[in-house]
Amino acid sequence: MTKVCTISLVAALCCVATGAVAQSAGDPKRGGEAYRACVGCHALQPGVHTTGPSLGGVWGAKAGTAKGFVRYSKEMQFAGITWDEDTLNAWLADPRSMVPGTYMVFRGIENDQTRADVIAFLKIAMAPGGVTKIVEGGLVPQGYAEGQIPAPLKLLPPSTQVAHVRHCGDSFFVTTADGIETPYWEMNVRLKLDSRSTGPEAGKPVIVGAGMAGDRFSIIFFNLDELSHFVTEGC
Repeated sequence: MTKVCTISLVAALCCVATGAVAQSAGDPKRGGEAYRACVGCHALQPGVHTTGPSLGGVWGAKAGTAKGFVRYSKEMQFAGITWDEDTLNAWLADPRSMVPGTYMVFRGIENDQTRADVIAFLKIAMAPGGVTKIVEGGLVPQGYAEGQIPAPLKLLPPSTQVAHVRHCGDSFFVTTADGIETPYWEMNVRLKLDSRSTGPEAGKPVIVGAGMAGDRFSIIFFNLDELSHFVTEGC
């Protein structure tokens, strides 16, 4: 092989290697766009738990230890994982393969570049002070950082404040604070608890819409004792 050919081959190989590095390097801006798939289950604000635990401040922390989140599987609690680039890469590729028994329903991200982008974003977002950095840096809007936090249920109008719930046949008859009783098919009503600071006041359950069709409702109580106090059987 001639010297010129050798130099050309080396240069070509270097270009390929450089291209591979560029391809694998994560872009936090693209990662922020891909992160929208996570907003439905996670908040980036520290201590704000929704369906899943908050991701705020957990970079470098052990998995399954977010303070205030109690819905981890046993397998997740004892997995011995510390969150960094390598563990996040394996987790985002296939959570159930990495931790069999996890409650995480996310199927994973197959594309290597997309995973690298999300990890580059999370490395900023999951670090202390990360929410301020990602919002001020234009990586995601404020709503992405906050996650899907339910609207506060205190101080709602009398038409949504529940005074009594009567179950009869296949229906719930809900009397609200304005004195109006409304019937609902029992299959369209969910009885829920929300003991957080954003939930209803103790002793003041509320009824709110729970579906886009307009026929589903949730009656939300502060604690379990209120269920037996407000809900009775009688026709």
